[in-house]
Amino acid sequence: MISVRSVRALGAASWVLAAGCSGGESGGGSRARVDVGLPVPAYSATSLTGDTVSLADHRGKVILLNVWATWCHPCRDEIPELQALHEKYAARGLELVGVSVDTEGADESIREFMRDYKMTYPVWRDPGERISAQFHTVGVPTTFLIDRTGVLRWRKTGPIQPGDATLTRALEQALGS
Repeated sequence: MISVRSVRALGAASWVLAAGCSGGESGGGSRARVDVGLPVPAYSATSLTGDTVSLADHRGKVILLNVWATWCHPCRDEIPELQALHEKYAARGLELVGVSVDTEGADESIREFMRDYKMTYPVWRDPGERISAQFHTVGVPTTFLIDRTGVLRWRKTGPIQPGDATLTRALEQALGS
């Protein structure tokens, strides 16, 4: 006989798997809430060129922050839509940033992936998955829309679908249209 507790646990595990590729939450980080309407945590990473980059460096800009990995099939599925959003909204001030949680030493694989998928937006590296702990993600892909003041305006766990109306509305509002 299956208990109610087992059914609930199975349901929760199924939700995580359905939402995207399961990724471990590793590293420390703040346990502050990361909810729409609240400021996002301070976050920094390394660019593919080895430079230190941070959200603070982008204050005053609208940022679509996408956490992904080359091994994640739902991530691969959403890349064309992310690239289309980048091309459509960049001139209006949107900065799309991919944060790869691929393991240390995967930089060349990430560059190859970017070429294969025609990604023209910047990618930051976070092999230790600090972003997962700081932003309370349960897997990849996960995407965050951050306004010019550093406040979270939209978030999604799982792949972005073409024409997502909630994202379009949030983008238009954040960009001031």
